[in-house]
Amino acid sequence: MRHFYLDFIFTAIALAVAAWWGYSHGGMGGMIATLSITAILAVMEISLSFDNAVVNASVLKGWDEFWKKIFLTVGILIAVFGMRLVFPIVIVAVTADLGMMEVINLALYNPEEYSARLMAHHAEISAFGGIFLLLVFLNFVFDDKDVHWFEWLESRLAKLGKVDAMSVFVALIILMIAVSWASTEQASAVLIAGVWGILVYLGVQVVSGMLEGDLEEGLEHEDGMSGGEATSAIMKGGIIGFLYLEVLDASFSFDGVIGAFAITNDVIVIMLGLAIGAMFVRSMTIFLVDKGTLDEFVYLEHGAHYAIGALAIIMLLSVKLHVPELITGLIGIAFIGWALLSSLKYRKQEVLE
Repeated sequence: MRHFYLDFIFTAIALAVAAWWGYSHGGMGGMIATLSITAILAVMEISLSFDNAVVNASVLKGWDEFWKKIFLTVGILIAVFGMRLVFPIVIVAVTADLGMMEVINLALYNPEEYSARLMAHHAEISAFGGIFLLLVFLNFVFDDKDVHWFEWLESRLAKLGKVDAMSVFVALIILMIAVSWASTEQASAVLIAGVWGILVYLGVQVVSGMLEGDLEEGLEHEDGMSGGEATSAIMKGGIIGFLYLEVLDASFSFDGVIGAFAITNDVIVIMLGLAIGAMFVRSMTIFLVDKGTLDEFVYLEHGAHYAIGALAIIMLLSVKLHVPELITGLIGIAFIGWALLSSLKYRKQEVLE
């Protein structure tokens, strides 16, 4: 439980703020309603983001203590305030050609119009996040792994993955299908957003690959490399990994933020509810790393990536159709649960052999 002490403290503070906000705007009835919605949003965020925690853990498990602390401090500030509060405001400010203070006033005093302006760009937001997450999933299934969950399928996909840029090729095909679903007015914006999703993903991979190459070269010539140079190389690698996790978290948070506006237009309540969920997801990531859960449950990472693939497709489908957040959350939970059961079965077979 030590991993979650701060989360419970933060939850108590957030609920106290939610209670005050609700009471000041609607008396006792407003307070009860606000507390209920905040709790619902927190549970929704956790259920939608458990697969995010697993994938984060798969990246974070090779990090040193310094970058874990950065992930839990600077990272949580970006996740809570940056992606759950500032980013939606920036989207409305840029697309509506308004100043930041105007948008903040709009969010606080005219939440219906603020919500309407943000939802008007739902298709582009979903295209960017959906394509980025789709590439995360495709690169996982096309990778030639030592352990396969669905042997027949994954072994064949791994062969396809040997073809250069296969994941980008498939992502572009799916993006063009999504563009065909969009309205005439939104088609070009959806295409541009999707291409940006690909560029951001590839950009992180390119920079990461360059830094890893520098680090490996430095380790090969460790005797001739000063301690400061070695530390600098590791630091740069850590920065890229940190940025990758933040972009990944951003892609996940799009779905949660948009889904939250289907429940309430109050931006303060949305931020409080999603912030509670984000805190627990961060701590869950560290818990999975410290306990070695991914090594113990060999298919858990597979289940998380399949859940990510499902979320990516749902986000792209939402360009044309509305998919309830409950379905999105249940699909993710189903994949994680299935992976856990498969991992337990695998462990039993290993013991018997």
